[in-house]
Amino acid sequence: MIIDRELARQVVRPRPQKSHKGTFGRTLLIGGNYPYGGAIIMAALACVNSGAGLTMVATHKDNITALHAHLPEAMAFAMNETERLTEQIRAASIILIGPGLAEDSLAQETLDLVLANVSFEQTLIIDGSALTLLAEKEIINWPTDKVILTPHQKEWERVSGLVISDQTAEASQEALDHFPKETVLVAKSDATKVITRDRVGGLTVGGPYQATGGMGDTLAGSIAGFVAQFGSSYEVVAAAVYVHSAIAEELSAHAYVVLPTAISAELPRWMKALSES
Repeated sequence: MIIDRELARQVVRPRPQKSHKGTFGRTLLIGGNYPYGGAIIMAALACVNSGAGLTMVATHKDNITALHAHLPEAMAFAMNETERLTEQIRAASIILIGPGLAEDSLAQETLDLVLANVSFEQTLIIDGSALTLLAEKEIINWPTDKVILTPHQKEWERVSGLVISDQTAEASQEALDHFPKETVLVAKSDATKVITRDRVGGLTVGGPYQATGGMGDTLAGSIAGFVAQFGSSYEVVAAAVYVHSAIAEELSAHAYVVLPTAISAELPRWMKALSES
């Protein structure tokens, strides 16, 4: 199937008049371990700009001032505050872990804490270095069926065992048999696809102007924001992926390279247009 504007239009609907910030989801973003602080900032910018009701960020303590300078709308605390992190994991509706998480002992302990405390009704989005840490585990006791994976090709190789040359849509679907049944795979490449066990969708937008650091972090944050508001279905994830690349394509008409933060800045305008179309 083709992931296009029509699908996004069906997902992004006008907000109900009788609503409040709690109506639009509570997201917890985890990452930005030293020295990758920018990754979680870009994810948080996308999450807030795509409309998540509440966005909490667990990051390296030295990153909090920079985060708030860019995004005072997000709340933040130090990732090594285990008790607070446990409370926030349990309170969130959506947990995104991985943008700039790194692969040190704190990163591993944080991933373990997430897997131990996520509940069945929550959605877990796994991105970036969290995927690499996940690949190192021999046994994973998945706490929820609502899992979204957002790997680039090398990360998917580590997680699935499929070398890049073998990463066809069909092979990736077979690999998903080893993950929870509702898992949605966002297989990032120059031909990004959104894959489940029984569905494959591709984009007709996007291009090399997106090949810059932070693009995946922004995509992950956008997905978190969309899922927080519209649910964790295939269509919602696909709509977030489409909007991310469609904005980039629009901006590329006047830009040699499209910065991830420029995409985030356009999200409210694009979503407003979709909701009224």
